[in-house]
Amino acid sequence: MRVGVISDIHANRIALREVLDDMPDVDAVVCAGDVVGYNPWPSDCVEAMRDRDIPTIMGNHDRAVVNGVGYPGNRMADAGVHHAIDELDDDQLSWLGSLPEERTCFDGRLKLVHGHPDDPDRYTYPGLFSEDLLADEDVLVMGHTHVQGHETYDEGVVMNPGSVGQPRDSDPRAAYAVVDLDELTVEERRVEYDIEGVIEAIQDAGLPKDTGKRLRKGR
Repeated sequence: MRVGVISDIHANRIALREVLDDMPDVDAVVCAGDVVGYNPWPSDCVEAMRDRDIPTIMGNHDRAVVNGVGYPGNRMADAGVHHAIDELDDDQLSWLGSLPEERTCFDGRLKLVHGHPDDPDRYTYPGLFSEDLLADEDVLVMGHTHVQGHETYDEGVVMNPGSVGQPRDSDPRAAYAVVDLDELTVEERRVEYDIEGVIEAIQDAGLPKDTGKRLRKGR
């Protein structure tokens, strides 16, 4: 069984469209959270997940939007949260609020968490991956860091598909991955998208200019 794995879309409709168009034939797609935040199109990205019935978990920005609490110490994050609160309708907010903080899929073979199995807000970079993170699942998927990577152990696979909408591993291309649950292999993939178009939309939406500028360098 082949599964497309995405995470940290962050309301970047243009990057998400390119990722979904680029994705090879898979049996399912899953999302490790943060559908909204930072970028201009929270509504479109929520609807993309709902229309495709993609199993999704709640990221920290999703939770901030649902709770109506931003990030006053981070101007870019705070602006993205309040933009999403203004843009999403009650039905979309209800869907976002219904997301679990973790979930297992495909008869328990794949587990989705956002930051860490013990703490959804803990940054777990690839250098911190270990077999100790695995429980009963064959594949553990984490997001949150926006850094793509994976490791294969005797016990299974620990992976982060990277960020669709705001990569932070010095590669500005949108990131995702395809995992084969039978072979326990991971294909890390990147795809170009119209970054300048996103930057223009960020400015038109009145979001901080730095939110767009960072996309050029993947930081």
